[in-house]
Amino acid sequence: MTSPDRIKCPDGETIAYHRRAGEGPGLIWCGGLKSDMEGSKALALDAWARARGQAYLRFDYFGHGQSSGAFTDGCISRWAQDTQFVLDELTEGPQILVGSSMGGWASLITALARPERVAGLLLIAPAPDFTQKLMWPRFTPEIQKEILQNGIYYEPSPYGEPMELTLKLIEDGRQNLIMDAPINFAGPVHILQGMRDEPVPWKHARELFDLIQSEDMELTLVKDGDHSLSRPGDLDRLTDFAARLVDKVRAGL
Repeated sequence: MTSPDRIKCPDGETIAYHRRAGEGPGLIWCGGLKSDMEGSKALALDAWARARGQAYLRFDYFGHGQSSGAFTDGCISRWAQDTQFVLDELTEGPQILVGSSMGGWASLITALARPERVAGLLLIAPAPDFTQKLMWPRFTPEIQKEILQNGIYYEPSPYGEPMELTLKLIEDGRQNLIMDAPINFAGPVHILQGMRDEPVPWKHARELFDLIQSEDMELTLVKDGDHSLSRPGDLDRLTDFAARLVDKVRAGL
């Protein structure tokens, strides 16, 4: 694993990233909650971009991976701001945001904030509004009380260490909800969703599909796919859809 480059944020925190020069439109990897830019999907896209001579950027949010900060100090607002910051400071021209799970939320917030820069979206098991629509309702009253009283809950995770879920994350999520109204994004969008995804049920992706106002929308449901969608066939789909989106954006420029 090569050492990343780093860029300093206005508040002094540093974002770690890997940037690959190449032809546009560029792609930006926006990872999931507590994941990082060294995951299998981010690296599969990197290998694909290298082979194609495609511009590609992957980075770690504040409190994630090799960036500075504590995860428990982060929230949706901060991670969306990080996405906008690297878009503004590290890329040029139209970009396609590739958002995985929580990264789909950060990508959509960024697309709405930077419509002149975001030309397309590739969303993998996208989880906008997950804190309010998916997470809080499934918590037992005891867990909800623990978060409200202690400010944090340590949720067991099948992926390793417990997930630290803070009251800050829940409250900030409520300030960033985007699925209560039409989502005014006009560029091409492809959603890739597993139907055996437990954290983000496929019906959530279907609801999102109906809300995004683009006339060029595709939703691919993988019948036996889980939340990670990281099997070899899943990664092949991911890179195939990335290539199609690049072609669509180029054709529209």
